[in-house]
Amino acid sequence: MTTSRPTSRLVDGGRMAVGTFTAVPVPAPGSTGRDVAAVAMLLAPLAAVPLGLVVGLTLWVGREARLSPWAVAALAVGLLALGSRALHLDGLADTADGLTASYDRERALDVMRTGDVGPAGAAALVVVLAVQAGALVTLAAHPWGPLLAGVLVCLSRGAVLVSAAAGVPGARREGLGAATSGVVPVAAAALTGLGLAAVSVAPALAADLAWWRGPLAVLVALVAVAALVRRCVTRLGGVTGDVHGASIEVALAALLLAAS
Repeated sequence: MTTSRPTSRLVDGGRMAVGTFTAVPVPAPGSTGRDVAAVAMLLAPLAAVPLGLVVGLTLWVGREARLSPWAVAALAVGLLALGSRALHLDGLADTADGLTASYDRERALDVMRTGDVGPAGAAALVVVLAVQAGALVTLAAHPWGPLLAGVLVCLSRGAVLVSAAAGVPGARREGLGAATSGVVPVAAAALTGLGLAAVSVAPALAADLAWWRGPLAVLVALVAVAALVRRCVTRLGGVTGDVHGASIEVALAALLLAAS
């Protein structure tokens, strides 16, 4: 295991977060030890700020130009996928296929490793993307709805605080899941989660929603992600990089739906 000084650990963690959760080009981190991975997971919501801006601006411009709300929402979802190299969507599809492939753990992990999209993966993509786009249509109609949507995109990356929390094992000995499983201390995850819930209050109020709608959306997403992670630990023996991606997409769908 590689350790680093606090300053270099923060820099490396920031680079790892941006490089892992977005398509923004950044220099490779000098260290990728578990201490750096923990920082990266905690910084995931901040790393996604460019993605949130893209989604928010797309919804706002589309609304002001009086374009089709559904077309604009679909474009926003597509740009978000492009901004993350569609890796999280790939993780969602692979996780769905793995969980429905077989009750044999190794067989399920092999299915996830191949990367082919099966029926369960395709269905998961259709449902989750439809929920995300449909919720964006509703949010975009509010005066400050695009701002709330952009913030929720960033908050959704906080799903990794659950999937990478201490006590959550990795399903494999190699890969992103092995490098990031159990790296986030429970106290740090809880404090960051409370901070994310607090951040959601301001944009919810700006969008003419009750103050509690933002925190409620965060709670709904937390429950959804926790259920997914629990299922993966039970069936697969732990989490993988695909599970991290699936958690983010599920969290975003839950956040947007609850806020809408």
